[in-house]
Amino acid sequence: MSSLRYVVAVDVGGTETKAALVNGGPGAATVLAERRRPTPRLDDGAATAAAVVDSVIDLAAELGDLAEGPVEALGVVVPGVVDEERGVGVLSANLGWRDVPFHRLLAERTALPVAFGHDVRAGGLAELRLGAARGSTDAVFLPIGTGIAAALIMGGRVQSGGGYAGEIGHVDIGHGEPCGCGQRGCLERVASSAAVARRYAARTGRRVRGAVDVAEAVRAGDPDAVLVWDEAVDALARALLLTSTLLGPEIVVLGGGLALAGDLLTAPLGRRLTDLISFQRRPELRLAELGDAAGCLGAALLAVDLLEAR
Repeated sequence: MSSLRYVVAVDVGGTETKAALVNGGPGAATVLAERRRPTPRLDDGAATAAAVVDSVIDLAAELGDLAEGPVEALGVVVPGVVDEERGVGVLSANLGWRDVPFHRLLAERTALPVAFGHDVRAGGLAELRLGAARGSTDAVFLPIGTGIAAALIMGGRVQSGGGYAGEIGHVDIGHGEPCGCGQRGCLERVASSAAVARRYAARTGRRVRGAVDVAEAVRAGDPDAVLVWDEAVDALARALLLTSTLLGPEIVVLGGGLALAGDLLTAPLGRRLTDLISFQRRPELRLAELGDAAGCLGAALLAVDLLEAR
């Protein structure tokens, strides 16, 4: 039987970095202490990446001092395109880096074994073992925030595709709007939390704090909010139809800012998906259980898995 181990986990986000001291095993993780810091953002991607490495090392040292036993590994996850096999952050459009060898840079600065991965795939691993996807073998974890990406779980394993798997936010669902990625019709241009807020503000001229304000307006019966929300739901349903056709997941776990709307999202999305599906397996829609801790817990599980494999 595996013993519980002390690990430090760090989830580098586009705006905030979350870190935790965790006592865990392959199927358990208890957070003992947490830290949050703004993610460094400098003049260029290389400088930002170097500052992120510095921040991670500082957090690992600070949290490691709090452990009652030896910290055995460091787990770190970052956004963007991530090649876990090579330990490289291939691209982060938000933070500006390209081809950064994070695993090597971190390993050179700490005596600990380093597990390196992708933030959304790590969140999917956490939801699979500890959260809403427990007990399933084929599932999709779909956090809907500033952008949209997915963790694809097949046969009980999170698939990486060399770092490129799960970019569902850039599936063309037919609306024709240009996307920053260079394509048109991308899902996240209509259905991300940021897109919902942006499109409502453009339609009404009213400033909003984010998708949460649009959700409140939907509940109040605002016709502009209802239209924007319905378009987002339809786009998500079409993307999930494609996902169901290709992968046949049993469960889709919805997370991120838009999922905070609860039934306001899941009820119409479920109805629209049922309308669209013909022969495909209809996945059960569940709300994520781990909130914004999923990435950090996933980083801890990656660290534990690294130790278990040694």
